[in-house]
Amino acid sequence: MLFFLFEKLAESYSIFNVFQYLTMRGVLSVLTALLISLMLGPAMIRKLGMHQMSQTIRQDGPPTHFDKVGTPTMGGALILVAIIIGTLLWADLGNRFVWVAMLITLGYGVIGWVDDYRKIIDKNPRGMGSASKFFWQTVCGMAAAVYLYVSAASPVETTLYVPLFKNVAITLGPWFILLAYLMIVGTSNAVNLTDGLDGLAILPTVMVAGGLGIFAYVTGNTVFSSYLGIPYVAGTGELLIFCMALVGAGLGFLWFNTYPA
Repeated sequence: MLFFLFEKLAESYSIFNVFQYLTMRGVLSVLTALLISLMLGPAMIRKLGMHQMSQTIRQDGPPTHFDKVGTPTMGGALILVAIIIGTLLWADLGNRFVWVAMLITLGYGVIGWVDDYRKIIDKNPRGMGSASKFFWQTVCGMAAAVYLYVSAASPVETTLYVPLFKNVAITLGPWFILLAYLMIVGTSNAVNLTDGLDGLAILPTVMVAGGLGIFAYVTGNTVFSSYLGIPYVAGTGELLIFCMALVGAGLGFLWFNTYPA
């Protein structure tokens, strides 16, 4: 939103050209998401506590998990709000990659919210159930994969490049849909399983998001991609804004995600 505003203002006032730079908007995105998390966190925690939004602990889990009885859950909503606001404010909303990232995040966020809600209301630590959860994950993941395939502007977007092997490139064709689907669903479940171990999946998530943001920026920059021998994909640089919003939201969440959470 602000990107378009500053783009118009730059036509009359050159000082606003600074907001055209991805690096500048990336910094603003991480700061915005961080501040939103820090400001909304205390109120959200109190609200969840007042409504007794605490998760039932599974009996087959490690004994240390019983220390978290009564701890408010559904804190992922804080991350979701911070990511979406940070991205909407500073990203180019005319970019299809940004919308795919936001919508798939919202979709999986809704799945997580329903899962937590059922754990609380039904007092069932299994929530939605694995079959129902996997079905909706598949719907969201497949929709994103199909869209990315049919909207690909160049063959490079659906080609698999093997790291460390400069000349190895596999044209996937329709198989891109399957690979993208497996990456989306597999990664989301990997994070979920990691979080189930100690509740601290947010730190590796922040680190990975930061790394992916750098890769997105380099891939979408003609100079850097050419210098580093990375295939250039127009428009992917805007994903830096989304990734930085995730970093900021994650760091803000981590501030509150201390013991006994």
